[in-house]
Formats: sequence, C-alpha cells, structure tokens
Amino acid sequence: MGNRKGSQSEHGDPNASSPVLRTAPLGFMWETRDPFLFCVHHDDHYPAGNERFGPAASLAGRPLGQDFDLKDGFRMYHGEVVPGFPRHPHRGFETVTIVRRGLLDHADSMGAGARYGGGDVQWLTAGSGIQHAEMFPLLQRDAPNPVELFQIWLNLPSDRKMVSPHFSMFWRERIPSVSLADSQGRTTEVTVIAGRLGQTAGLQPPPNSWAADAQHDVAIWTIRMAAGARFELPQARPGTVRSLYVFAGEGLSIEGHRVAANRQVEVDSTRPAALDNGPASSEVLMLQGQPIGEPIARHGPFVMNSPAEIQAAYADYQRTQFGGWPWASADPVHGGEAERFARHADGKLERPG
Repeated sequence: MGNRKGSQSEHGDPNASSPVLRTAPLGFMWETRDPFLFCVHHDDHYPAGNERFGPAASLAGRPLGQDFDLKDGFRMYHGEVVPGFPRHPHRGFETVTIVRRGLLDHADSMGAGARYGGGDVQWLTAGSGIQHAEMFPLLQRDAPNPVELFQIWLNLPSDRKMVSPHFSMFWRERIPSVSLADSQGRTTEVTVIAGRLGQTAGLQPPPNSWAADAQHDVAIWTIRMAAGARFELPQARPGTVRSLYVFAGEGLSIEGHRVAANRQVEVDSTRPAALDNGPASSEVLMLQGQPIGEPIARHGPFVMNSPAEIQAAYADYQRTQFGGWPWASADPVHGGEAERFARHADGKLERPG
C-alpha cells in the first residue's frame, strides 16, 4: 500500500526543557523515522456492497486503478471492482497491517491467503521477495462497510533483506492491552502490538524482524485516552526514536506543549513524558525503535541498501515474479462469509484465538 502525499515539518518547542523535538501535520502518508519507512492511515466509509463485494454505488468519474481522492467518503485505491491493492511485489522490508474496522483479504505468491479485521494485525516479512494482494471486501449488502486500518513499513537490516518471506497473524483475541486510570479516575487504554509497557509484552514478531530483538526497543502501540485523562509515557532505551501520531480527538498536551489533532510529534524518549488529553476522547499511534542506521535505496515497492540492489530486485522480479501468481485474478476475495482465517504457504490453517 502507499500514497504520493507527504507532510511538511514544523519546528518543535524552542524551550530546551520540552520533550517535543518537532511536529508535522498529518497528510495521508505519515512521516516516520528509522527503523520505520512510512505509515498510512486508511479510513474509508464504504457504502453497502454489491454481489461482487464492491461498492453498491456508481463509480463513474473515478480514475479507477489510481483512485486516491476521497470522493463520497471513500477511495477505491488501485481496485477497479473491490477497493484495495491488487497483486503487487515487495522486497527488503516488512509490512505491519492493523485493521481496526472492516476486513482485509490477503493473497500472495506463496499460495497463502488470509481474511482478518476488527482489531487483527498481520506482520509480513517480504524479505527476498513476495507478491501479495490486499483487498477490502464489502460483505454487508444492507448496511455501510467502513474500513479503517494502518499500514506501517518497517525496514529490514542488510543481513536480513533476503530472508525467506513469512507472515504472522496477531488475532485481536491475543493482542494485549493495558487499561490505566489517572488520579482522577480517567482512563487510558494502550494496545501493545509490539514492545512492552510495564509487565505487558506484545506478541513475538516474526523471527527475522528488527523488532524480534528486544534490544532494538521497537514498540507499536495504539493509545486511546478519555477526555481529560493523563498518561505518562515511560522512558525508553538511549538512542530510541519515538514518534506519536495524534489522529483522533481535539488535541492534547505533552509536558505543557500543546499539540493539535492531526499532528505527528517526535518526542525525546530518554525521559518520561506526561500526556494530558483535551476535552474529547483522543487516539494516538506510537512508533518507536532503535535506528538501523544503514543506507536506504528505495524505489516503488523495493527497499534495499544501494541502487544496484534496487536494479537487481527489478531484474529478479521480471525473471521470477517472486514465485508467480497462483490465484485466478489479481484481486482475489475469499468469499462472502465474514469468518476470519489464515492459510499459510505450508497449508497450515489458522483460526483466531
């Protein structure tokens, strides 16, 4: 997944005592820091679906195949019947896909497939190369089909860029969350997708991920704060880079530094920082980690360390198609039942729980 739009940086608080280092407005594609490559927040209000699992609405006037303009509350992205991202390749990094509402249908060149959503997460190591499709089937024929998700790209270090592709499912029933109350009884709920908060640890990332080593201090949290709630971000390891994305609510304060809604905030992770929420419930995505610190060469769906490696990735893809495409179409959908599942390349069938 991806998009062409970025955001413009803003200076942080000139007061040296502030933990806020810099801020930036949130565009469609969010700025990230090493070891992350980018993050995108999809929030589409699809109408009722039709018999082909696409919108039961006119698509006239949309540039189908490249529909990134929010028209009538939704985008088709690269889909022409079903919204989403038909068959496309990746090499050299990982995708972490957090589906908060709706469903996502995964299909890949290894023959694996999955349907997940409503709080599930897929963590995919593209490694040496994979093709996959990510489609948003609209199953409800008599009601709207909202879809909301984050996709985060996490880099791989040079010695792991050519590992075998692999994906793990983090079903919502197993993802830990922590509910904390401040001195006034106002609550903050933290969903720990990766990393650790106190005694609560996220599920184990794939074995070749930069996040698999706890010393790399990778954390992916979603934070939901009640109106007026206070929550203290704990101190991280020296050298860890931490970014907060305030994507819902009316803004908050970080140690007295006011941050409006729809802002990215890079904060000093070497000391604790108190978040004081504003007058409405707020939501924040936190991404943090130790930088990989290697050169990045990036072109389209490939992220390597040099231009020569990018050229090799394109040549390999043209020659091998990263295993081919065993599906009947470029945009497969896994039927009309809402049941979630994952079928891995070795044939193993996995269910939530």
